[in-house]
Amino acid sequence: MAGKMRTTTDFLIIGSGIAGLSYALKVAEHGRVLIITKAAAEESNTKYAQGGIAGVLQGPDTFESHINDTLNAGAGLCDPAVVRMVVTEGADRIREMISIGTRFDTTPGGDYDLAKEGGHSQHRVLHFKDSTGNEIERALLAAVHRHPNIEICTHYFVLDLITQHHLGEEVRRTSSGIRCYGAYVLNTTTKSVETILSRVTLMASGGVGQVYRSTTNPSIATGDGIAMVYRAKGQVKDMEFIQFHPTALYHPGESPAFLISEAVRGFGAVLKTATGESFMERYDERGSLAPRDIVARAIDYEMKMRGDEFVGLDCRSLDPEKFRDHFPMILEKCLSVGINPFESMIPVVPAAHYICGGVNVDEFGRTSIVGLYAAGECACTGLHGANRLASNSLLEGLVFSHRAAQHGIKNLATHTICQEVPDWNAEGMIQPNEWVLITHNRNELQQVMSNYVGIVRSDVRLKRALDRLRILYGETEALYERTVVSPALCELRNMITVGYLIVKSAMARKESVGLHYTLDYPARKN
Repeated sequence: MAGKMRTTTDFLIIGSGIAGLSYALKVAEHGRVLIITKAAAEESNTKYAQGGIAGVLQGPDTFESHINDTLNAGAGLCDPAVVRMVVTEGADRIREMISIGTRFDTTPGGDYDLAKEGGHSQHRVLHFKDSTGNEIERALLAAVHRHPNIEICTHYFVLDLITQHHLGEEVRRTSSGIRCYGAYVLNTTTKSVETILSRVTLMASGGVGQVYRSTTNPSIATGDGIAMVYRAKGQVKDMEFIQFHPTALYHPGESPAFLISEAVRGFGAVLKTATGESFMERYDERGSLAPRDIVARAIDYEMKMRGDEFVGLDCRSLDPEKFRDHFPMILEKCLSVGINPFESMIPVVPAAHYICGGVNVDEFGRTSIVGLYAAGECACTGLHGANRLASNSLLEGLVFSHRAAQHGIKNLATHTICQEVPDWNAEGMIQPNEWVLITHNRNELQQVMSNYVGIVRSDVRLKRALDRLRILYGETEALYERTVVSPALCELRNMITVGYLIVKSAMARKESVGLHYTLDYPARKN
């Protein structure tokens, strides 16, 4: 696509994680597919998923057990029909992944070596060592590269979705509802803005972790897709539910934070204070294997109460050889920073990890914008409710990308290319000379979100965050309106938008439930 200012395609996919790539393979037999990603093709949140993918592929586990665990973790806010759909359809989607070459660990007897993570009542998490996401990404990319109908454009930054808001007054006045016609994208190599027209578009842009100072998400997770859909007048939902992974490696100055998989606790590791006291039993009868929201709040409380900067994850009682076999990447990382988990506890802290809300979609992945689907972390499907059950996200991405593909293929004839779309207008724009403002505002945004909109919230903290976000928004929009677009500036705009949505959603929920815990309102009863 390089060098073209205007391109047409049948299916446009924004993002190259599990949702985008699996969708591409499904629709590629029915038209031309173009995948846009702002970094290298393999760089996505999927790649960094250590733990695995939850699914019922063998006994004694049952669909009902997985459904109940998901509903319990969601604190009463899951959509039960969606939960049942994802769990029961997920097994076939996992088998499809295996059929394209994804490897999962097995026992000497040939069964899948299933792990147990927080909130799960059974061993049901398929994994490949402690780098499951990387293995899934590898297999999907290999299959995508083999397909002649799929093209991947790397280092292209999507600026905005194209809707009738970009067209003439006559089209805007006569249109019923909002329709997506494609996207404007910045070719970061040529610095030119190109127009991509599509019949169907899938938003699979991933998460928002970079809105926070400490996150397990890669640098690309800046909430671009959610912000773009919101600017296009699409519906978003449940943005207040930000999951903080309880156990990120405490290593100041490193970004993103290195994740110590929940599977380590499922393997038998125990959370303890810096002085070696086990504490999780005081918060939940499931101890270190309680759901993530409970564990993260408990760690946060213990750290604040004791004045500690971290807690310890005690692996010293575990079998060293089995630990090496199951968690080679984690062991290598710990040793590289001078921590031997067989001799001392691993220092861990909570870090922003996953957003349960996002672009509101139905059971087919349809957004409120005609011709636009969403799947993966950027979508709010109803599966997670107020708190995601560990390892359900990859499963969700597979099921909803499959459903979106089936629906898009079936209705492809109802979508046409709109040739009236104007090209991007950069007239009068100047080269940026305020890079320090972009950097400063990004740092301030992350500081505000971490200090006031984190694991524990209050009305006062949220109001303070909103006041500061409004100032950041005004400064950044003024810069955007007169400056040539750049990924750094556009990411900042998107992050401020996402931060605003998180704060406003949190202010609107007058209860403590799941991942939204506020000092001013009581806990919700399921």
